[in-house]
Amino acid sequence: MSDESRVVSASRDVAAPVDVIFELIADPSQHPRWDGNDNLAEAPPGQRVRRAGEVFTMTLLNDAVRENHVEEFDEGRLIAWRPSELGGTPPGHLWRWELESLDDGHTRVTHTYDWSRLTDEKRLVRARATTADWLQASVDRLAGLAERG
Repeated sequence: MSDESRVVSASRDVAAPVDVIFELIADPSQHPRWDGNDNLAEAPPGQRVRRAGEVFTMTLLNDAVRENHVEEFDEGRLIAWRPSELGGTPPGHLWRWELESLDDGHTRVTHTYDWSRLTDEKRLVRARATTADWLQASVDRLAGLAERG
């Protein structure tokens, strides 16, 4: 399988300013509100991401806790993380959000799932099942929240 097929993404222009959208992504406690995978239960408050190198935790619906290692960060523009089991090394998949301000009230949002470096055989089935439609569901839910203010 080529690396190109191991990267899926979805985009949408959202009628909300970039800072409103970014805040919903940079604050992990907001993630379950817009998760299109219907996989996230909760994240403790007070984990707002501010730089690469930080780690935030998330509890999944199956009660598993994941650490999310922030690899890319540019305030108001870009955030990406690699999840891992609690205390573990990230197995290689990456979730990325990119925001492009179109004007004061509109933002292009792109959500990408990149599993080109995934090494954990147990996760390959789930990775292959993560489609652009799932990503689009997250983008659409995020847009709904942002557009409502």
